[in-house]
Amino acid sequence: MQTSRKWMFACLCMLMVVLTACGGGTGGQSASGNGTADAAPTAAAAGTEGSSDTQTSGEPVKVVWWHAMSGELGTVVDGLVKQFNESQDEVEVEAVFQGTYDESLNKLKTAMGSGTGPTMIQTYEIGSRFMIDSGAITPMQQFIDAESYDVSNLEENILGYYTFDDRLYSMPFNTSNPILYYNKDAFKAAGLDPENPPKTYEEVAEAAKTLTKDGMTGGSFAIYGWFMEQLTANQGAELLNHSNGRDGMADEALLGQPAIVNTLEWWKKMVDDGVMLNLGRKTDDTKKAFAAGQIAMTLDSTASLRGIVKAAEGKFEVGTAPLPKPTEADAGKGGVVVGGASLWILNDRPEEEQQAAWKFIKYLAEPATQAQWHVNTGYFPITKEAYNEDLVKENLEKYPQFQTAIDQLHNSELTPATKGAVMGVFPEARQLTETAIEEALTGTASPQEALDRASAEITQKIQDYNSTVAQ
Repeated sequence: MQTSRKWMFACLCMLMVVLTACGGGTGGQSASGNGTADAAPTAAAAGTEGSSDTQTSGEPVKVVWWHAMSGELGTVVDGLVKQFNESQDEVEVEAVFQGTYDESLNKLKTAMGSGTGPTMIQTYEIGSRFMIDSGAITPMQQFIDAESYDVSNLEENILGYYTFDDRLYSMPFNTSNPILYYNKDAFKAAGLDPENPPKTYEEVAEAAKTLTKDGMTGGSFAIYGWFMEQLTANQGAELLNHSNGRDGMADEALLGQPAIVNTLEWWKKMVDDGVMLNLGRKTDDTKKAFAAGQIAMTLDSTASLRGIVKAAEGKFEVGTAPLPKPTEADAGKGGVVVGGASLWILNDRPEEEQQAAWKFIKYLAEPATQAQWHVNTGYFPITKEAYNEDLVKENLEKYPQFQTAIDQLHNSELTPATKGAVMGVFPEARQLTETAIEEALTGTASPQEALDRASAEITQKIQDYNSTVAQ
């Protein structure tokens, strides 16, 4: 049976590689109920010491880390790896850039079972369901339990995404959420209070109307599935059945529900009224338009904050605000879902390699390391004590706009909605959501029609996926 399931999952991996290349408990089976993540034997939970072979050889244990951080982010990664390697002589980490998140995950799928994969890999949050179902990982919880590692200093709202059935499967690494960016100078010129940004859908629409003049349009939101996911969670609504796939594996998408349809209708009306530009799917395009003063408001990741503020220097002051929600939405209901990626340890590597990877992961979670990571990238520290580091305090003085992101994270109550949806076909689902948004904004279909069609297609893909990992 196990061999059959491994074969079926291998077939699924190959199918998902092709699809991605072409396009970019109670109600069901629980996140760990299929037994795959725990089925592969590992001695990682037996203790915290490395292999005696390592001590005999005197050579450091080599850890290969596949990541998807390019450009300046990659430079920061290399710097942290260099610091770790120089801080001790038991472990040597080699960081290897593997392209985008999609490209990196596809390479892992190809390497599974061949012995050519890495010791650990950085995988985006929407790949979590696949990673668990693959049977290729050692849950982080095993290392935590083996040495009673204290996770109380880690951000609960970040851990929540990667925790299933009270078990942490991967360690958060780079974490962000979306916020509203706005041009304070434009607000002042239009007679709006730059210190009182819009908080509701209705206030955003009204501000966009007021700001649209003299060659400037009120705003623009990139057609990005992540934004729709966030606006949905901010209302306390769920994308999938079975509590967003956290109370058993989801088998139905819920995109046609009122919370999502109303959001798309609000977005479309602003576009139709000419107070919101449709600049397509690339967030880079909305960032450029914002920096150029073409638009006065936009949505983007907290990880983009430094770049957005820098691009506006000498031109206008950037303000930040939490994600808006409908006026009728309960102010205390809902919140943001963390985005970004986490670190997974592969179970086909020797015990000493897994233990070495765990040692490096603990180093990355230390307050001083997290302070460096946060200040140099804009991603959240995953460790609460990092905010006590002078480096972080000084950075917050320089970029006070980031306080919005911190407050938004901490004000989000952990629920199935804010923990985030989990499904094995999330990348494909996000693309289908973006197609639905595009159809609605361009008038090809009504918001309800577009979302119903996307929901049906996503549901079918989820069910096809689930059939390959079912017991």
